Amino acid sequence: MARTSPWVRRALRIVVVAYLVLLVGWPVSLVVRATFADGLTALRDALGDPTVVFALKLTVSVAVQATLLNTIFGVGISLLLVRTDFRGKRLLSALIDLPLSVSPVVVGLAIVLAYGPRGDWFGPWLADRGISVIFATPAIVLATAFVSLPLVVREVVPVLEEIGTDEVQAARSLGASGPQTFWRITLPAIRWAVVYGVVLTLARSLGEFGAVKIVSGNLEGRTQTATLLVEQRYQDFDHATAYATAFLLAAVSVAAITLVTYLRPAHGSSR
Repeated sequence: MARTSPWVRRALRIVVVAYLVLLVGWPVSLVVRATFADGLTALRDALGDPTVVFALKLTVSVAVQATLLNTIFGVGISLLLVRTDFRGKRLLSALIDLPLSVSPVVVGLAIVLAYGPRGDWFGPWLADRGISVIFATPAIVLATAFVSLPLVVREVVPVLEEIGTDEVQAARSLGASGPQTFWRITLPAIRWAVVYGVVLTLARSLGEFGAVKIVSGNLEGRTQTATLLVEQRYQDFDHATAYATAFLLAAVSVAAITLVTYLRPAHGSSR
């Protein structure tokens, strides 16, 4: 393998660092600086506003529900893709990546058509039974789960492929049942991949905007999440509250990702 010149490596590091600083570090630092321009006043005022507190609580509730759904189904889909062989497997794998390529606005419109009272069949069926999905919390959870669907699957699938099936087959040959094999062999082996996928899903769910805006109706104190509140307050020239709420969202996401990033290498590998 040809050795790369130290000058080339140094130039590449400078380019990468400059790119990350200009694209991520600098803009986020401006939000932090704007939030603390008057000390803790903006944060204190924001946390004393009932509308902001409601939006933050709703955002956390939706993010937790979407993460729980995607963790359960993400692990199940990963086992299906790696441990079984069936017709249409590649199509299923491609569908899982669809949320990464489709605009969240399109996702929101699709959910409105599918679950709205003017839809083809399921939406009117729900409406006839008094079940409100669109412009209510269930639609926000569905939209958030949709856009964050691939994150658990794409963390777990490579680890499942790496560990293979030798230990599983050995356990089954000794009489272990399917659930026993999963809890004692498979889950411990993929636990860090699951944890990392959960954290990524949670961070993505906290920041979802486009799909949520379409399906929620952005009703203040009812269906307005924190990201929608940030947009509204910024447009209403209440910049201090907008910056403070945006800072809180970013702080939770960055803290979660940083924690897992430092914890995972301490255990040696994803396993």
